[in-house]
Amino acid sequence: MAGYMKHRPNAPSGFFPYEAASLQWLDAAPGGAACAQVIAVDESSLELERLTAARPTRQAAKLFGRQLAHTHDAGATAFGAAPEHWTGDGYFGPLSEPLPVSLEHYDHWGDFMSNSRLRPMIDTAVHRADMDARERRVLESVADRLAGGDFDDGDGPARIHGDLWSGNVMWTESGVVLIDPAAHGGHRESDLAMMALFGLPHLETVVDAYQEVHPLVDGWEDRVELHQLFPLLVHAILFGGGYMQQTVAAASRYA
Repeated sequence: MAGYMKHRPNAPSGFFPYEAASLQWLDAAPGGAACAQVIAVDESSLELERLTAARPTRQAAKLFGRQLAHTHDAGATAFGAAPEHWTGDGYFGPLSEPLPVSLEHYDHWGDFMSNSRLRPMIDTAVHRADMDARERRVLESVADRLAGGDFDDGDGPARIHGDLWSGNVMWTESGVVLIDPAAHGGHRESDLAMMALFGLPHLETVVDAYQEVHPLVDGWEDRVELHQLFPLLVHAILFGGGYMQQTVAAASRYA
C-alpha cells in the first residue's frame, strides 16, 4: 500500500494517535463511509494510504449520503465520548495549530456542546480573537440555552467525524473517503452542518440519500447555523478576518 506521510516533530502529545484512532473508529461502522487506512502512527507522524482524487459525481454523493447515515447510526457511548480504545482529550483544527478539546462524557448534547465546546472557545476567543463584551454576551446566551436543553431533540449520540468540511471529504474513483477527523460522540446534524459551511459538491443529493437511511428530526434546516457555531468560533480564533462577525451573526439567531 503506497503511503502518504503527515509529519510534525513538535506535534501536541497524542495528536496523531488521536487522528488514527478516529479514522479506525469511524471506519469500523457497519456499512459506513470509508476512511483513509492507517499504515503507521507515532507521536510525530501518521502514515496513511495514498488516495487519488477524482471528480465528484452525483452517484458517489448518493452512496456517501447513505454510508454517512450508517456511520452516525453506529453510535457512541455518550455525547463527547472518544473513539474506542482512546483515552484523554482530542484536538480540533489544522496540523499547524490544533486546539485541544475535551472528550468528557455527557448525557445530553446541549450540555456537551455548551460545556465542552462553546464555553472553552469563548474564553479562548476573548484573549486571542479580541472578542468584545457584546459578542461574548451573545455567545454565552446561546451556551446557556444549550445547557438548558432548549435544543435537545432526544436523538442519541452519533458516531461523527467532527470536522467534516468539504476538504476532508475526498472524492475518489471508488467513492468518498474521509480524512482528518476529530471523531467523538456528537449530534449527527453537526457533520451535515459542517459540510454546508464551506460548500460540498452535490450536498443536496448527499442529504437526500442520508434521509433514506435515517430521516432527520423536523426543523433540522433551522439548526444548521447552531451546529456551525463551534467551527466558526475556532476559525475566528485561528484566522481572524470576518469570522467573528459571522459567528456572532449566526449565534444571534439562537441567543
